[in-house]
Amino acid sequence: MKSGRFFLTCALVAGGASNVGAAPAKVSGSTALALAGVIAPLSPDLSGAEKKAVAMLFAANSDIPYKKTIVVTADRIVCRTGNVDITMRNCEVTFGKTVKTVNGSTANEIFATEVLAGIPADGAAGSNFESLTRLSCTIDPNAIRQKDGSGADCTFQPGN
Repeated sequence: MKSGRFFLTCALVAGGASNVGAAPAKVSGSTALALAGVIAPLSPDLSGAEKKAVAMLFAANSDIPYKKTIVVTADRIVCRTGNVDITMRNCEVTFGKTVKTVNGSTANEIFATEVLAGIPADGAAGSNFESLTRLSCTIDPNAIRQKDGSGADCTFQPGN
């Protein structure tokens, strides 16, 4: 009978890996700052001062002059890497009607940060995919300055 329970457990775990109907996810702290840090430079919605503040925070400088809360958003992020064409690395980041495509090291940073944030990978012949929708990261420079792990939170929907 134990083997029957083992099979059911494995089936439930395998079924749980699907993105279909996945619940919204949340990350905080250093992972959230990293996610905001790789997306902020691409955002058409952030001011230059906000982009600079996020970049400084992400570069380990918590003592910055910018004091306001910053919200980094993206409607959709889809990244691909190749395991046959090993040179393929690209991400499409959608902000409203604006789609920005990045390649190379920038795409690799986004892909790796999605892995860090727990975005499940999906595969197709010769490539790997990671995607999320409705990214919203709140960055509070005043809280980050306290160096207690707070000040960065992101929510998103894993998958398409």
